[in-house]
This record gives sequence, structure tokens and C-alpha cells, in this order.
Amino acid sequence: MKVTAFIPYSGNEHTRQTIDSIVQSEYVSKIVLLKLNKDAEHINGVDSIDVTNLVSSQTVNDIINKVDTEYFLFIKQDNLLDFGQFSIERFFHVAENTGAGFVYSNYNEIKGDVSYPHPVIDYQLGSLRDDFNFGYVFLFNTDAVKSTLKNDSTAYNFAGLYNLRLKLSQNYPLVRIPEFLYSTIETDTRKSGAKQFDYVDPNKRDLQIEMEQAVTEHLKDINGYLEPTFEEIDLSSGDFEVEASVIIPVKNRVKTISDAIESVLKQKTDFNYNLIVVDNYSNDGTTEKIEAIASGDERVVHVTPERKDLGIGGCWNEAVHHDLCGKFAVQLDSDDIYYDENTLQKVIETFREEKCAMVIGSYKLTNFDLEEIPPGIVDHKEWTPDNGRNNALRINGLGAPRAFYTPILRKYKIPNVSYGEDYALGLMISRNFQIGRIYTPVYICRRWEGNSDAALDIPKANAHNTYKDRIRTFELMARQRKNSNA
Repeated sequence: MKVTAFIPYSGNEHTRQTIDSIVQSEYVSKIVLLKLNKDAEHINGVDSIDVTNLVSSQTVNDIINKVDTEYFLFIKQDNLLDFGQFSIERFFHVAENTGAGFVYSNYNEIKGDVSYPHPVIDYQLGSLRDDFNFGYVFLFNTDAVKSTLKNDSTAYNFAGLYNLRLKLSQNYPLVRIPEFLYSTIETDTRKSGAKQFDYVDPNKRDLQIEMEQAVTEHLKDINGYLEPTFEEIDLSSGDFEVEASVIIPVKNRVKTISDAIESVLKQKTDFNYNLIVVDNYSNDGTTEKIEAIASGDERVVHVTPERKDLGIGGCWNEAVHHDLCGKFAVQLDSDDIYYDENTLQKVIETFREEKCAMVIGSYKLTNFDLEEIPPGIVDHKEWTPDNGRNNALRINGLGAPRAFYTPILRKYKIPNVSYGEDYALGLMISRNFQIGRIYTPVYICRRWEGNSDAALDIPKANAHNTYKDRIRTFELMARQRKNSNA
């Protein structure tokens, strides 16, 4: 016997259609329903298991105890799935030939009567996000799963499936088939800009705690975990004309740049500061607005880089290495504004009190008109002093505003990209230094159609996720080397 298929079931008619699609494969010897609704009508000739949810350790264990075939097919959404021609056979042969812990594939989204391709991305060492999109169908190697969990007694309500794939990845490849092997109805139709805040939803705090526990144990297993010990910072080094510089990289933000600059210039501080605006060859009137403000306030330093190949990270490098950059470099995006006139003071006070190399604040999410939108306050409370830099490898962002001790920042060259450069920098710095946190909002992040990640198409979202996974891979390898050399 080759494959047992486990299918979520709540009593809906589409499950019968999914079964009809699966039984066409001669490789499937048995079908088991994962009953999410105990009162759901029984389907004749089909075995079942009562489950509370699909991702718990209990469900994983129930499957393991039930399966007696070489492989098992696991479907993680209770929705219609239509398998393509010989697709289960394709899953099986790739799994068998690669020795994978599990295989997954691209899929098609059904919208009305139209099917649209939805490619997914390859798994790598740094693919630690708990929301990594594998699609909805997995073919697991039964022996690999059983040997992986043989000595694992942790009982997760939400992180059972996540824990399994992390532990599987330690000894087996997780293999993507770059073919569209099934079709399904996508249940989460939100835009990318809305999905990206799921991991900070305060209503899912219990889930996040479990996910952090699972990834922390995984990092310990693969020698990537960092103990909460940090290098000390001497905040007296360097000779700077001002204590702090706010840095705004900008290109074609004529609608928002004035608001951003004005929110900086109204800051009340007990130290001198300036504002370095790196204007990356705007051509929509942004340059003229900056010049007009700079002509009336000497604190505004208007910089046009010589190079024309700079992303946001490259513009940051221009500002950080500028002669007028202050001891602390504080971020402000050209779309956003500071929460009130005390933001800069709070950030610098955190540096002074915590003697840290970097400070990350909290922000309120609003629309263009500054009206609060969900999830509201984003405080990244998952970043704890003891385990924040380990948990940071699981999540896709670190918060805002970000601020840096300039002598340290100048040693780290910021990646010359326009997405993920801040995340890469935070991971690199946290490898050796403590990062200070402000858990009250000091920043207003405006979401509108002009944001770079407001509504990404699938190829662009995949490119972004692949890049951040690669960043995590680089960082995880560096941490493993650090631990090996300790």
C-alpha cells in the first residue's frame, strides 16, 4: 500500500467531490476524513477521525497512529480540491526519488469559472516563517514523520504542523514540485498589505507564543539559537555635530513628503538634531517641496546621491556616511509621520537608558487621512529582551521606527535594495547587540495605494518572501558559525 489520504470534513458536499478526485489515483489505498464537525453526516465506505483543529499536535499524532502506508496525503483546508491528471502519482514519485520529508506543489486558484495559476516558492534553511505558503496539499513520508516525532512529547494546540515541518527539515529535504498539480478555491482573498499583519494580531497571542516556542526549540536543535548575552556598547565614541539625525529616503512622494518633514521639524528635544532627506531623483515635484522647506530651515539637509542605482538601503548608506549624520540615525519613511512631538526624545532616551545598538518603536496603522485601521497599534510584543533576536527569525518584520547608533551602523553596510533592507539590518545587529524596544506608539504608518507592499501580485509577493527567506538563511548560517566558534 502506498498512500493514505487525510481530508478535512465538516459535512459539506465539496468533500465528496474531493474524494471523487482522489480515488481516481491507483496509488491511494485508503481515505480518512478528519472530522471537524462530529455531527457531520457519515460518508459510506470512508473511515474518519474526530479532530478539534487541523494543525494541533493531537491531530498530527492521530494521523500517525492511523496511517499504515508508506506515504500519507494531508490536505490542510476544508474546501474543494480537484487533483490534476496523475498528480498524486507525481507527488509520490518525486517524494520517493528525492527522499523528501514531504513534497508540495504549485496550485491553481478557482475564481468563479476561471482558474488562475498560484506558484509557491522553494523551501530553504531560512524559511522559518510559520505562515510560509506551501499550498494546501502535502505528501508526507510516513517513516520520516514517525522517526522525527518519536521522542517529541510537546503538545501544541496551534503549532503542531509547524513543529513537524521544522523538525522534518532538520534531516529531510522539503521539496517543491514546480508544477500546478491541483486546483482549489482560495479562502483568504485579502490583499498582501492586510495579510502581513496577521503575526501581530493581539487576538492570536496564544498562537504566537506556541510558534515562538517551536522555532526556538528548532534553533537549539540546529545550533542557531543565541543565548541572551550581548556585547556592550560605548555610546561616547565618535565626534558628531548633532546628537541625532532623522533620515528620510524619498522618491516621488509629492503627496506625503511635506507631512513627513514637518513631523520631524516640530520635535521637542533636549539635544540638537537634523534631518537628512536623500532625494533619489524624484521627478513629480517632491524635489521642489524639499528645497522650499530646506531653504527656510538649516536643520534640513537635502542630499541627492551621485549614483542612480540606489534603492532605499543605498539611500540610507548615503545618509549614514554623510559628514552631517548625527550620533544616532532615526528612520522615517516618506509616507509616514511621527506620533507626536516627543518621538525623537523617547527614542534617544531609550538609547541612553539601555545602552543598545538599535531601538525599535511601535506604531499606529492608519489610512492616508490618518484614521486608524486594523490592526491599529502594532507593538511587536513578541520581541522580548531574552528571546527577541531568536523569534525575529520567525517573523517578517521588526517594527517602526527603527533607530541606530551610527558608529555601529557604519560598520554594517545596508543592502542596496528597496524591500527587506531594514529587516536584514536588524537581524545582523541583533546577532551581537541588544536591541531596545519602545512598546508605546511613537510613529504613524500610513497605508494607502502608494505603499510599495499594499497590494502585491503573486510573483512580486513570492519574490519578496524569497528574499526575506534568503536573508534569514544568511543570518542563520552566520549564527551557526558564531556558535561553532564560541
